Amino acid sequence: MKIIIGSKNPAKIEAVKQAFSLEQVQFVSVDAPSGVSNQPFSDEETIMGAVNRATNALNLGEGHIGIGLEGGVHETSFGLFLCNWGALVTYQDERPIIAGGARILLPEQVADALKNGQELGPVMDQLTHKENIRKSEGAIGIFSAGLIDRATMFTHVTKLLYGQYLYRLNGKSSKNDE
Repeated sequence: MKIIIGSKNPAKIEAVKQAFSLEQVQFVSVDAPSGVSNQPFSDEETIMGAVNRATNALNLGEGHIGIGLEGGVHETSFGLFLCNWGALVTYQDERPIIAGGARILLPEQVADALKNGQELGPVMDQLTHKENIRKSEGAIGIFSAGLIDRATMFTHVTKLLYGQYLYRLNGKSSKNDE
């Protein structure tokens, strides 16, 4: 099986490799465009970015599965939350498989910067005095005191995608389970 990862981000590549670690798989990473803003600002936009990355990855890499992972933020009455979504697409099924990941409330200082048009990655770099946080622990790693990093969070999302893929592949549906 050949899996095309719609990103060159090391944290996302590691996540997909971890999720499929028990399988005989060839991995190819491509720079697949998300087709959304650099800072997705809703679940809907973040999901669309993941689906677009997965679809574009599959088309660019000519594999069996395309996977797109996208981070964003989502406004609630409690504040601005970090959100993460993934999508898995194949040529056999028109419907993308979609899964979401961990959510945490962003500190007000970070939320305010994003609401003023800044992107999370550079805001986190400035806050931590590090470069390319998005390619390593990510905001989730900083705000969880290192207990969860970006690769671990996206591994969880990718496992949810793969589990749904296996469920579809085995011909099961919720109607069959009744």
